[in-house]
Amino acid sequence: MLKQLNPFELESGSDRLANPAIIAIVISVALIAAWMISKMGMTAGAVLIILPFIAIYLNFLFRFPIIGLYSAILLGFVLLGLGKYLSGIPMIGTTMDGILIFTYVALIFNRFKERIDFGPANKDITYLAILWFGYSLFELINPEARSSAAWFSGRGVALYMLLIVPLTLLFIDSNRKLDIFFYIWGIMSLLASLNGMKQHFFGVDQWEQAWLNDGNAQTHILFGKLRSFSFMSDAGQFGANQGYSALVAFIFSTVQTEKRKKIFFLVVAIFALYGMILSGTRGAMSVPLAGFMAFFVLRKNIRVMLIGFFLLLVVFVFFKYTTIAQGNDQVRRMRTAFDPNDASLQVRLENQRRLKVYLASRPFGGGIGLGGVKAQKYLPNAFLSQVATDSWYVLIWVEQGIVGLLLHLFILFYALVKGSYYVVFRIRDPILQIKMAALASGMFGIMVASYGNAVLGAMPTGMLIYTSMALLVNTDRLDTPLIDKDKMAKALSG
Repeated sequence: MLKQLNPFELESGSDRLANPAIIAIVISVALIAAWMISKMGMTAGAVLIILPFIAIYLNFLFRFPIIGLYSAILLGFVLLGLGKYLSGIPMIGTTMDGILIFTYVALIFNRFKERIDFGPANKDITYLAILWFGYSLFELINPEARSSAAWFSGRGVALYMLLIVPLTLLFIDSNRKLDIFFYIWGIMSLLASLNGMKQHFFGVDQWEQAWLNDGNAQTHILFGKLRSFSFMSDAGQFGANQGYSALVAFIFSTVQTEKRKKIFFLVVAIFALYGMILSGTRGAMSVPLAGFMAFFVLRKNIRVMLIGFFLLLVVFVFFKYTTIAQGNDQVRRMRTAFDPNDASLQVRLENQRRLKVYLASRPFGGGIGLGGVKAQKYLPNAFLSQVATDSWYVLIWVEQGIVGLLLHLFILFYALVKGSYYVVFRIRDPILQIKMAALASGMFGIMVASYGNAVLGAMPTGMLIYTSMALLVNTDRLDTPLIDKDKMAKALSG
C-alpha cells in the first residue's frame, strides 16, 4: 500500500528559497540584471522582461514548428514599424532571419528520431527559389558591387523566398492550416487599418513624429495632410498591402458558410480598403482593380465576368472622367493616378531613361543594396545612389541588371500562370478553387502595382507573396481528399 503524503509535510515554494543554491542563483540573476540596466538603460530592462516570453515561445516552436511560419507572416506586418520604437536595439532587421532559421532548426529537432520527409518541398518552385538565391549570391562578385554590407542589407530580396517557400510546402498541407494563414493575415490587416485610422484622426505618437522629422515628412505629409503608414515601413507599403488584403479578404468571404466568419472577412476588406485610401498611395489602387479583373477571368463565368468588368469600368470612369468628391484629399490624390501627365510620373519616366543609358553596359546591374537613395549609406557619390528607383522592377533592374530582372519576372509569372492553370482546370473542390483564385488575383494585383512602387519584396507583402507562390503550386496536396473521394466513387461504381 502506497504511503499517503501529508500535505503539511510537503516543501513549499518559500521553503525551497531557503536552499543556499537557489538563493545564490536568484542573487546572481538580480545582480546581472542590475548591471545590464545600469550599463544599457531601460532597453536592457525591456530585454530581460521579454526573455521569459521568448523561452515560452521557443518551447512551443520546437513542439509545433509551423508556429515559426505563422510567426514570420505576423512579424512581417510589424517588424519594420518596430524599428521606429526600438532604434536603440541593434540588428532588429535580422529578427526575421532568426525566426525562419530557428523554424528549420525546430523542424529538425522535432522529428529528430524519425526521418524528415522533405518530399512535399520537392517542387519546381523550391528549385526556382534556390536559383534566385544563387543568382543573388553571384551578385557578391559583381564588379560593380563594391559593398558586401549593402548586399546584406538587401538580402531579403532572395533569402526570404528561399526560406519561406519550402516551409509553406512542408507545413500548410490541409485546408485548416490554410485557413489559419488567412485569419492571421486578416487580423493583422485589420489592426494595421485601425492604427492607420488612429494616425489620421488623432495624429502620430512621439516616435512616429521623430521618424517624420528625420526626413520622411517630405513624402508623408503632402499639402499639410498626413499619409497614414500605420506600423509598416512607409505609406507606400501600407497602401499596397491594404489594397492586397482588401481584395483577398473580400473574395475569401464569399466562400464562408458561417455568418460570423463571413462578417469578419467583410469587415477586414472594408477596413483594409479604407486604410489603402488613408495611405494616399495612388499606385495601390491598381491592386484591387487588376486583382478583380484577374479574379473575374479565373471564375470562367461569363455573367460574373461581365458584371465585374462593368463595375471596374464604373470605378475607372469615376476617377478618370469625373470630379465627384474632389474636395476629399484622399480621393483627389487617388485621382492623379489616372493622369498620364502627372508630374511625379514624368519624373519617374525621366529617371528610367537615365538608368537605361547607364545600365546598357551592365547586364548584372550595380549590386544588391546599391540602387536608389538608400544606397547613399554605402556609396554616397555613386551614380545609382543619386537616382530614385521607385518601382520594384526598376529596383531589381538597377541592382541585378536585365539578367536578374528577366529571371525574377520568369519566376513570378511561372508561379502565377501555373497556379492559375490549377485554379481553372485542376482543382475540384469549389471552395479551395475560390481560395486559390483569391491568392492568384492578389498576387497579380501586387505585380501590377509594383511597377509604380517597390512593394512586392518588402515586408509584409513579400512574405504573403512568397507564401502564396508556394500554395498556388501545391493545390494538389490541399485538394487530395476530394480527389480520393472521386476515385473511390468511380471504383465502387465500376
